[in-house]
Amino acid sequence: MKLKKKAKRIIIVVLIIAIAAIGFVGYNVFFSKPEVAEAKVLKTIKKYGYTLKDNKSKRYQTMFEELDKILKKDPVNEEEYVKKIAEMFIYDFYTLNDKTAKTDVGGTDFVYTASLSNFLENAENTYYKYVESDIYDQRNQKLPTVDEITIDSVEKIEYAYAETSDDAAYEVKASWTYTDSDFAKYQNEATLTFIHEDTKLSLAELK
Repeated sequence: MKLKKKAKRIIIVVLIIAIAAIGFVGYNVFFSKPEVAEAKVLKTIKKYGYTLKDNKSKRYQTMFEELDKILKKDPVNEEEYVKKIAEMFIYDFYTLNDKTAKTDVGGTDFVYTASLSNFLENAENTYYKYVESDIYDQRNQKLPTVDEITIDSVEKIEYAYAETSDDAAYEVKASWTYTDSDFAKYQNEATLTFIHEDTKLSLAELK
């Protein structure tokens, strides 16, 4: 009788372990979330604080290389410089298809430091407001990608706002299209004002 009881206990223990193992595997299969790969830095332009990460599109990576070449010249041609960062900002900010969430705001490398916090808040509450999360690469939402960008004009101006001023700022007028006609009514033109911030030019106003 004692042997039979002992055998029953062993069977019960084995069953409990088996059920626990099945439950653990089932939980991991159906409820666990896939790992999110962190973006790696491919290249930096240290003097100007620009960073290129591997989650950027091939097109943006090409623009980054073009910017790097412009900034390696001595002296730097500021008109070429401001045209390129205006193009990069427009592409990165207004392209939503490659963004992982509404907090993944593009173009921040080019925004004036003192205005960055306000810029991010406004972006998240307006243009980025309805961007669904895609951190696990499972989003089905259709979002815009910028296509052709045209720099319509570049003008040197005096700029002053609050405690910020620059008598050699740049006003850039630009227009662009999207790769999909579904987004034809989205914003497709803007006036960008860039001012000097230490060694670089930074976006101080967007309208």
